[in-house]
Amino acid sequence: MVQAPAPIATTTDLARFAIDLIRQAGCEYGDLRFCTYRQQNLFARDRSLSQLADNVSAGFGVRVLLDGAWGFAASPHKTPGEVARIVNLAIEIAKGSRLSQKTRVQLVPVAAYQDTYITPIEIDPFTIPITEKADLLLQINDELLSYGERGIKKAQSYLRFTKEDKTFASTEGSLIQQTIYRTYPGFGCTAIANGDAQSRSYERSPLNKGYEHVNAQDLLSQVERVAEEAIAKVHSPKGPSGIRSTLILKPTNVWLTIHESVGHPTELDRVYGYESNFAGTSFATTEKLGKLQYAAPWINFKADRTQDGGRSTMAYDDEGVPAQDWYVVKDGVLVDYLTDRETAYRLGRGSSNGSAYADSWSSVPMVRIPNLGLEAGVDGGSNTATLEEMIADTEDGILIDGIGSFSIDQQRRNFQFGGDAFWKVENGKVVGMLKDVTYHSMTTDFWNSVDAVGSAAESMQCGTNMCGKGEPMQIAQMTHRCVPVRVRNIQIGGYEG
Repeated sequence: MVQAPAPIATTTDLARFAIDLIRQAGCEYGDLRFCTYRQQNLFARDRSLSQLADNVSAGFGVRVLLDGAWGFAASPHKTPGEVARIVNLAIEIAKGSRLSQKTRVQLVPVAAYQDTYITPIEIDPFTIPITEKADLLLQINDELLSYGERGIKKAQSYLRFTKEDKTFASTEGSLIQQTIYRTYPGFGCTAIANGDAQSRSYERSPLNKGYEHVNAQDLLSQVERVAEEAIAKVHSPKGPSGIRSTLILKPTNVWLTIHESVGHPTELDRVYGYESNFAGTSFATTEKLGKLQYAAPWINFKADRTQDGGRSTMAYDDEGVPAQDWYVVKDGVLVDYLTDRETAYRLGRGSSNGSAYADSWSSVPMVRIPNLGLEAGVDGGSNTATLEEMIADTEDGILIDGIGSFSIDQQRRNFQFGGDAFWKVENGKVVGMLKDVTYHSMTTDFWNSVDAVGSAAESMQCGTNMCGKGEPMQIAQMTHRCVPVRVRNIQIGGYEG
């Protein structure tokens, strides 16, 4: 039993104390994360502020590897005595885990780092008065509801801000302090007519930026377009069903297809079946590495934790591995996975690519999708085209913007996606809106059917702040920078409701 010393003053001192205790206990590895998370959410519905939440969660988690078995424990109480208790508890849990474990856990090496990182921001969002934020949301909703006589009956808008303060220490010798800021504004409205209701939305994609990302002028300038498109959508015919068609997908739509059909299948813990009881496994198994034609030869998917503003951007992951970038699919071929130190060792790699993340001080780090993007087409390439050129070169197709319903099977093969807005394309022109459109395909069929990829000038940072994984559920966030694509011969199906 390791004991606590006299009172310790700082978080750094507590971290070093914990690491000393882990070493004294004979563990082959251990780490500790002191974390404080602040989340502020404002949500306005119609002409009132319906939600205002400003929450702080703080505590620490200790993870140890003893005789090839993991132990983890956590607490909200940051005292020397509690640190000693939690270290002892994690060690006892590792001893219990070892009793049923068939294969010893081994980790790839990582160097020791002493470093500090803060998300580059211009304006700290938590310094802006609540009244200013609420007034902006209510102004947006008022302008949306000014279209009431034409059918706009509901309006909603939101602002979401998070700040993560994390101190990481490990028996490797690392001591890393990081502060991550995230900002996410958006709004939407619903039009009602002829017994139907249809919505349209707009967001400034969730990014690691300060309050400058809110950009009130941009938000307000989009109100008229969003309202008009919601009205047009509710009066539009339903999309076709049971046919095959050409799709032209804007980045605002295709990012979710990337997330679900490329991101999750290449998380190496999923490939190895670590969460097969809950969220499934993956068809992209390791014997296919370097062989599977995942996509057309002009398709490249690249992971990048260093991307400016990316929702998953930070200097180090939650195992102290430096941020980096790497290809997951290169020239259409599956060439790598998303790894932490444990799965990288199992794959036979010499290092992790830094994909470990925990959403709380009380959560165990696991492999999470980093920023994962679809690269733009090569300038002058035969399969590179602007969105305008894709439309002009399409005789019969559907243009899709935004995200909607989606589903995908347990191995990430067979999927269905919707969208937020749809337009019919005929003879190279956009001729009118549709509603209730979905598209269906198999992952590799879909990505091998892409015949045109957008240019770098049309690249957009889109992504999510709500990616769930694991039991208990953890929530992560990531950016999927991407360009427009055109996909041929895809199954289309409408739906009711």
